[in-house]
Amino acid sequence: MWLGKFLDLEDDIEMLRSKIKQEIFKKIKKNKLTPLEFTIIEVIFNSNALSGYDIIQTLNKHFAGTWKARSGTVYPILSKLERNGFLKSKAVKSPIGPIRKVYTLTDAGEEILKLKVNKNYADQLKFLENFIIELSSIYVKSYPKEVRKEIIDEVQTTLNESFERIKDSIPSTLRFKANCTNCGIEIGRKVAYCPFCGTQLAPEEESEAEKSNVQE
Repeated sequence: MWLGKFLDLEDDIEMLRSKIKQEIFKKIKKNKLTPLEFTIIEVIFNSNALSGYDIIQTLNKHFAGTWKARSGTVYPILSKLERNGFLKSKAVKSPIGPIRKVYTLTDAGEEILKLKVNKNYADQLKFLENFIIELSSIYVKSYPKEVRKEIIDEVQTTLNESFERIKDSIPSTLRFKANCTNCGIEIGRKVAYCPFCGTQLAPEEESEAEKSNVQE
């Protein structure tokens, strides 16, 4: 199971240390991450700042029912990633709820993530391609021979629709961009309250920001 594997970061950290001031990485205390730890880092990076609850919700959407993220699993990982220098947190008082911890990446965590993805992007796409081919083949063969032609057509249609959704969603993760009027943090998704300081965001300001970024 991929969740039990480790991603080796030692070479990536050393490469970055040679390019960036070493002080950024002095708090990094771990050279390996599990795929789940790395996925959590990716989720936080793509949203700039997230609470533990929001991370769990995003992970469950990400895994689409194949695995369920629970607080007993995610919160210990967040604490470990923070201790090991990949994350930092801030206590935030929401106007409509209790104080909560909001997580962001450290400079070192962000640099390691970007380097790791840049180095492995093409290989990961090939892995996904091979996985989809194998999965689809097994799915088709699970049906009687006399109906497999129809099933193949259905699979091809489904895959085409999925790939179109993927292509359409990639820019949308970059379209919405706004800054909190109170703390100034950049927000990469539509939310009612700033995930970092809890300030309420005006809906009309979000709408204008979205329009502006879509036009760009």
